Amino acid sequence: MLLITYDISDDKLRTRFAKYLSKYGHRLQYSVFEIDNSQRFLNTLSYDLKNKFEKEFSETDSVLVIKLNPNCDIKRYGYAKNENNTLIIV
Repeated sequence: MLLITYDISDDKLRTRFAKYLSKYGHRLQYSVFEIDNSQRFLNTLSYDLKNKFEKEFSETDSVLVIKLNPNCDIKRYGYAKNENNTLIIV
């Protein structure tokens, strides 16, 4: 799993980056996304960050990509604890 967090000051760029990440995973918090990890996505993300987004970043903008291994012990509280549950409506 990848945890991607960002701090982007420009509203339009921040919105565009959030929409980009929404295609691949889901939002945990306002500027934190959880994405199932694959080497292919990681390569795509690295390419897009360098070639599409980074040139528009200001000196204060940052994106952090955290690669979690399968042995990580993840505890969820609050709304986040429901993210792993599947909801079935009949």
